[in-house]
This record gives sequence, structure tokens and C-alpha cells, in this order.
Amino acid sequence: MIRESIAKLVDRINLTEPEMETAMDEIMSGIATPAQIGSFITALRLKGETVGEIAGAARVMRKKATKVNISPSGLKNGIILDVVGTGGDGAKSFNVSTATAFVTAGAGITVAKHGNRAVSSQCGAADVLENLGVNLGINSRDVEKCINKTGIGFLFAPLFHGAMKYAAGPRKEIGIRSVFNLLGPLTNPAGATVLLLGVYNMNLTEKIARVLNRLGIKEAFVVCGVGGLDEISISGFTKVSRVSNRTVSTFDITPEEFGIPRVSLKEIKGGDAAQNAQIIKDIFDGKRGAKRDMVLINASAAFVAAGYARDFKEGILLGEKVIDSGRAKEKLAELIRFTSSLQG
Repeated sequence: MIRESIAKLVDRINLTEPEMETAMDEIMSGIATPAQIGSFITALRLKGETVGEIAGAARVMRKKATKVNISPSGLKNGIILDVVGTGGDGAKSFNVSTATAFVTAGAGITVAKHGNRAVSSQCGAADVLENLGVNLGINSRDVEKCINKTGIGFLFAPLFHGAMKYAAGPRKEIGIRSVFNLLGPLTNPAGATVLLLGVYNMNLTEKIARVLNRLGIKEAFVVCGVGGLDEISISGFTKVSRVSNRTVSTFDITPEEFGIPRVSLKEIKGGDAAQNAQIIKDIFDGKRGAKRDMVLINASAAFVAAGYARDFKEGILLGEKVIDSGRAKEKLAELIRFTSSLQG
């Protein structure tokens, strides 16, 4: 019962994974009251979420999600990639992970991009994709067809996580970060097997990597750039926690290690949906500079995780080839064409 779990959390006692699953199931089934939900997520935040608690919550959210079933015959090496972030970094960067998704898809990786509208930033993945001309409101079967046909699809979170509606009111009224801010990137409805996941706090990289490991993800990078950027940064160092072969390792990287010049944060800032859409178009049209470099260094990590590159330097070279050949631009065009054909 969620009341017993709240009492434990108030006393700063960690919940077991099954206890967390029971509490989350009550929340996501509409059994828990709004007051109980608000108390639960606040007490959990004050205590601090453990790996087991986050994993337990993610398991329930995965179970409740509307699934997207990708045909195994269309997958290379059984890989489904998601490039995703928690958001809320406050850095106001452009939509790096969204641009990165098209670069990786352009290299032949099957991409199921999971995302939402902006919560604390000016522009979320859904906002920029909508501005680019992607139809967001397609159902799970059409997303399946889209991914199987084009190699990339966008999973608009509200359409796949209907059970989240029970927590929406309390979350909005409380207005604090909670475990729910971490769950979106962990609960891809297509069952992503490889992840590049950005978090808003460096203290979270190893914790979230251990959650992914517990959830059975074989390859992932969990990253946080200096200043709380939920991407790999070219404005300073980035803390990286890698999941590989059931182990987790944590280290720091800098852009200079990979031949990319360091820049100020203002050089990678974005704006609203229209401005960020134009930034992505410019990159795919061949415009060089810091914003392209941001996409390249993030794509390189995704390529390494997916086994398409041996190291970041090789991944950067692959990313350059994909952009310069027009394959990233074509992937965006394919997604727009396919989803637009489903309108009306």
C-alpha cells in the first residue's frame, strides 16, 4: 500500500524494488489519491531515489506503456537506438539529441526517438519536430510502420504513457523535480536496446547507468556536460557513465580529446521551435561550426554504443560522412513524408 511506503520514505527508509513497483502501480492505476501521489514523490525526492527504486518505477511505467513492436527482420544486429535526455538542464541549447537521431539513422541504425514537448526549456523534441513538419499524432501501429519503413520514428510520450495522467496534476501543482523526470528516458515504448541518455546533474550519470544495467540494457552512455547540460558538451568536460557488457564505468571526456575546439555555451544555444528547426536544417545543409560539432560528438557516442564505431574519433568521422552525403537530411525528409501521409 502506498500509505506504508510514504511512511517509510518520510523516515528516510529505502523502499525495496517490489515495494516501489507496488506503489507505482497504485499511482499509475488511479488507485492512489492526488494527495498520496504528491506526498509520495515529495518524500522520495527528499530521501533521494535509489537505483532499485528508479528501476522499480521504470518497470511499472514500461508495463503500462502502449508498446511499439519493431520487426526484428528490419534490425541490424538487433539494435534499436534512442537518443534522449531528461531535459531541464537550463542551458538553453538547441535540440542536439533530435539532430543526432537523424545522423545515426542516416548511418543505418534503427532509431526510436522517444520525447515530449518542452517542460522547462524553450523547445522540446516534439516542438522542433512539429515545426519541421513531422506529424506527431500517429498511433502505435503507424509508428511501427514508420520505423520499419524509414528506419526512424518519433514516439510522442503522451500518446504512449496514458497512465501518467494520474500523476500529472500533483506533479504540476508541486512543481519540483521528481522521479518522474528520470523515467521518460528509461521507458521507451519500442524497447530501445542501445541508449545515449543525457541527464541534468553529474551526480546522476552513474546512478542512471546502474538503473539501465539493472533493466537489461546492454550498451549505453549516460552523459552530463559541465553546467548541467544533458548532452555531451563542447563547452567543457562531460561526465560519462558507460554501460557495456553488464558493467558500468565512469570517466570524464573533453572535446579537445577528439579534435573538436572548445567553445562558449552561447555558441550552442538555441531558441524557440522555429529557430531550433532552422539550426537543424542548416547543419544538415552543410553549415559548419560549433552546433554541427555538438551533433557530431554526440552522434559519435551513439555510434560507439551501437557498435558502428570503435571510438569517438571514428564516430565523428562517420557522422561527418552521414551529414556531408545528405543522408541525415534525407532521413528527416523521409520521416516528414511518411508521417504527413497519415494526416487526415
